[in-house]
Amino acid sequence: MTHYRSTRLALTVLAAAGLGLSACSQDNSATPTSTTPAPSLAPSTTATSPADIAKQKATAAYLGMWSDMAEAATTSDWQTPKLAQNATGEALQTISRSLYADHYNGLVTKGQPVNHPKPASVEPLDNPTSVTLTDCGDSTNWLKYRADNGQPANDGPSGRRQIEALVKKAVDGSWKVTTFAVHEVGSCTG
Repeated sequence: MTHYRSTRLALTVLAAAGLGLSACSQDNSATPTSTTPAPSLAPSTTATSPADIAKQKATAAYLGMWSDMAEAATTSDWQTPKLAQNATGEALQTISRSLYADHYNGLVTKGQPVNHPKPASVEPLDNPTSVTLTDCGDSTNWLKYRADNGQPANDGPSGRRQIEALVKKAVDGSWKVTTFAVHEVGSCTG
């Protein structure tokens, strides 16, 4: 079901519930209840372009990828199927290898990365299948610790880093991050 249809269905259900509630009011006066149909719940006149929809879905997949990775990193679970919800191909391999290396080295990660992705390009504009995102990700509060004793691991500096990601539309219509590149700390200012 498309986003438009699910929104329309939800609005229709809410409208029907509202009509049902108004008919059950506690006003016992002799005034008859109106049988005038509810106004149409048509979508706003501002249409969302295919490019805007693609940007929204790609951004959601990108943020989902980092959220899934942060959750898996709390135990360094490189095998969780959840990682494939928002990442595929090289991106998924990079995440899995990183988590496996942490598992192998007895490390876990606590906290959450902070991301503020912005769409840089959409291809093609009329029927998008790929979106390039740029981000100034912040790992200041997403740190590695030794799993055996909970002590901080010396895994290098944390902070703000430039990130580029390519998000593509899959055959099933979902959007997934296919590649991403994380640069050194201090590589972004935004």
